[in-house]
Amino acid sequence: QVQLVESGGGLVQTGGSLRLSCVGSGRTLSSYVMGWFRQAPGKEREFVAAISPSGGTTHYTNSVKGRFIISRDNAKNTLYLQMNSLKPEDTAVYYCNGDPVLRVVVTGHLEVWGQGTLVTVSA
Repeated sequence: QVQLVESGGGLVQTGGSLRLSCVGSGRTLSSYVMGWFRQAPGKEREFVAAISPSGGTTHYTNSVKGRFIISRDNAKNTLYLQMNSLKPEDTAVYYCNGDPVLRVVVTGHLEVWGQGTLVTVSA
């Protein structure tokens, strides 16, 4: 079973940038559609972005389009999320996860989750 460890979160001011990383171990991620998700305080976890196994196709939720960029390095078994022009509403714990099927990733119907990494955007 693959284990995923997220990192790169922190405190940043509005308009700032952060780069999140997600490293997989125990199994290669190269055959998975990978995604980033987030859960804000008091809210349900939501889909943020997804990327195809090859990295050639990406999907974003509307609220982050034009600001966030998802990418992957299959040689390093690592997923990234470059977050620019951050807003206070981006404050959340960010998680990565994946599945061979895009629909499963976009809907977030995944069973095992890591600890996530906290992103806090100050006004």
